[in-house]
Amino acid sequence: MNEFTTIDKISPLENPSYIKPMKIDYTYKGKKKIWEAVISHDSVSVLLYNKDKNAFIVVKQIRIPVLNMNKKNGEMYELCAGLVDKDKPKVQIAKEEVFEECGYDIDVSSIKKIASFYTSVGISGAEQTMYYAECDESMKVNDGGGLIEEDIEVLYIPVKEAKEFMFNTKYQKTPGLMMGFYWFFDNIA
Repeated sequence: MNEFTTIDKISPLENPSYIKPMKIDYTYKGKKKIWEAVISHDSVSVLLYNKDKNAFIVVKQIRIPVLNMNKKNGEMYELCAGLVDKDKPKVQIAKEEVFEECGYDIDVSSIKKIASFYTSVGISGAEQTMYYAECDESMKVNDGGGLIEEDIEVLYIPVKEAKEFMFNTKYQKTPGLMMGFYWFFDNIA
């Protein structure tokens, strides 16, 4: 565990705000079965490329489930991302997340959809839509960092170091980040 975060207590979740745990009874190939699942929000993520720095902009933040489950440092390297919990187009939510987490004001018309896919399929099966956007330093309006309850660090991964970063296991990262980098090398670089 890292020196700044400790798990103090784990207890059953009552009246959850973002997820809904459930038991699903179903029949598969004529056999009755049970599955434990969680209904959660869909999400968006953004592969953000800074043209002036020739670097990807990623975020690092503590993910308490990672800290709790694998007893390692819970700091995760991720693409800028957020929940689809507003009645707005996903691309607009992506734009807002870039502003909130990374501090860049990008035009929604410049955001390109990469793909949609499913995450945490064994437990929730929420859909994530990944976008690509480019920015430069003229678009930076603040330092980012997320909402008050978040503690997001904005980092720049130079494109020339990105492939090494992808496979360096000392950095805990999401598969979405790796997929985004692969997409960039296959389609942009």
